[in-house]
Amino acid sequence: MILAITFDLDGVYFPNGKGNFIKALGGLGIPEDEAKRVFLKSDQMNKLYKCGKMSDEEYWAWAVGEWKLDKTPQELMGLLIAGYDVNENVIQTIKTIRANGFKAVVCSNNFPARVNGLQDRFRFLDNFDASVFSYEVGECKPSEVIFSELTKRAGVSAESIVFADDNPDNLSGAKNLGIITFLYEGFDKFIEQLKGLGVGV
Repeated sequence: MILAITFDLDGVYFPNGKGNFIKALGGLGIPEDEAKRVFLKSDQMNKLYKCGKMSDEEYWAWAVGEWKLDKTPQELMGLLIAGYDVNENVIQTIKTIRANGFKAVVCSNNFPARVNGLQDRFRFLDNFDASVFSYEVGECKPSEVIFSELTKRAGVSAESIVFADDNPDNLSGAKNLGIITFLYEGFDKFIEQLKGLGVGV
């Protein structure tokens, strides 16, 4: 029996944040490829910062140096958060499934400046029953560690959680624990897949 639905943040709840930040960096003279190298592709971001092994100050000071910007880490973090907006359709869907007795949860590879900044601005965590972020547990998806923590915080068995991700590589850890997984291919299809599992949406 399905009891909890996992929702993604970047590209789903928050549809345009990363792209807007890269555009904003372009306005500061940073080429798109260089912005993506540091912000999306670097080991500093993906293996250290998101996994809790670099602090906000350490990562953003490094990024300032890489981009040779006359900005403080705090200014860059502010620029990042300013580019985010929310998808009201997703928010309404979350409210509907919760009203229908299901838990809405978050499992995200993320970093504290973004989570805390978005919470301050949008109070988005108020719409979820449980959340787990990679930097909190020191492991990123697809590690089983983050998914095991998700089951604990959600208070339900792995077999009763649905998890979708647009990166197929991120599904393995969840699948190994018995979580129901599928590839995320757009919100409309996600809704149809949930309905197919008997989730009232």
